[in-house]
Amino acid sequence: MKRLDLQFWRRIGTMNRCASQRRAPDRGIVAMTAPRAACAGTLAQFRTVFGDIEVELYEQDNPVTVQNFIRYVATGAYRDSILHRCPVNPTTGLSDFVVQGGGVFVTDRGTTNATLQFVPTFGDISNEFGAGRRFSNVYGTLAMAKRAGDTNSANSQWFFNLNDNSFLDAADTNNLFVVFGQVVRGTNVLNRFIGRSYNNGIANLGGLLSELPVNYSGARQPGYDDLFYLDISLLNVQVRSTDNGAREISWNSVGNKLNEVEFTTQFPPNWQLLVSTNGTGGPLKVTDADTGSARRFYRVRVDY
Repeated sequence: MKRLDLQFWRRIGTMNRCASQRRAPDRGIVAMTAPRAACAGTLAQFRTVFGDIEVELYEQDNPVTVQNFIRYVATGAYRDSILHRCPVNPTTGLSDFVVQGGGVFVTDRGTTNATLQFVPTFGDISNEFGAGRRFSNVYGTLAMAKRAGDTNSANSQWFFNLNDNSFLDAADTNNLFVVFGQVVRGTNVLNRFIGRSYNNGIANLGGLLSELPVNYSGARQPGYDDLFYLDISLLNVQVRSTDNGAREISWNSVGNKLNEVEFTTQFPPNWQLLVSTNGTGGPLKVTDADTGSARRFYRVRVDY
């Protein structure tokens, strides 16, 4: 197993970070809403070795932030990227704060030429904290990382909150971290990053990788196979009311996988299968002929 190129990390300074520290109960599933009027929502799927994390993106409230994230996904910038930061609580010595990604990827993954590289950025974006509905940095939310002291410095990096970190909402240049999504499925995966410690799931390689989550326990230097890789894809769901009162659901399907459209009329949800179809990798469209329900909630799930 090839070891990491430590020289790469000794040459660089710090990258975008969230702040310092502080779990909350598991969240229930929430999905795209479909009232009589048309609506839209983008579901991001983060595939990990522990399972999938599905995130509803708040594109109507934070359009600049969400479109920025979508751009990185759509251009393949996050391909073979890793989770590179999982800080430990200085009091307990256990991780319970955030897990961060979007900044580092591995070139030539799986070969003897594998190396670590920065995710190329498209430049900084404007801070949208409170631009639409105000979302707090609580457990299970997805937020943008940025540089300390610079409100408008977010670019490629993001983090999942592993705790109630509402202090990150503070109105000063060191905080105002913009929440742009909420985990709707897969909090069990997030919980796998809680309770780690140095030499027990976290390696200290110094500098940027001083809080590197790894898939083993022990004091040895990690190899590329020990890192937590991410495969991020998007399901952009559109719901349109037809002239006869039915609903047309369309989405960007995941190719060569079973795509399942489900619905519920209530929360807590009682998901029911509407249609199951093989994805093509392109747009798909189905119609829900029901006209008797005032509101229905939809989600698209992919069978990996």
